[in-house]
Amino acid sequence: MVGMGDMMDDASAVRRLPTPAQRAFLRRGLDQPGGKLPLFDEAGQQIDPRTVRACLEQGWAEPWFNNPLKPGWLVCKLTPLGRTLAGKRPVPLVRPLRNRPQATVTRIK
Repeated sequence: MVGMGDMMDDASAVRRLPTPAQRAFLRRGLDQPGGKLPLFDEAGQQIDPRTVRACLEQGWAEPWFNNPLKPGWLVCKLTPLGRTLAGKRPVPLVRPLRNRPQATVTRIK
């Protein structure tokens, strides 16, 4: 018999989808050699370390190598899962229309 604790463990193991900021970060690695992820955004600002850590924790990115010039900066690359999620378009949060009239087809004789 499966207990409530077992159900909670299974639910916590399910990976969530990236946030828009995380997806933008991951997408930047799609066109880079080896899937290298950027240290800076398009405006020249450092990528938020929380974004990088969250992607690492979810398994979407992995450390690549240590940066000897800036040891505090984590150089990462995409994982296969990260590459898959970065390439997918987000699912729009649109509810289906209910009570929508069905289209009718008229045959021409």
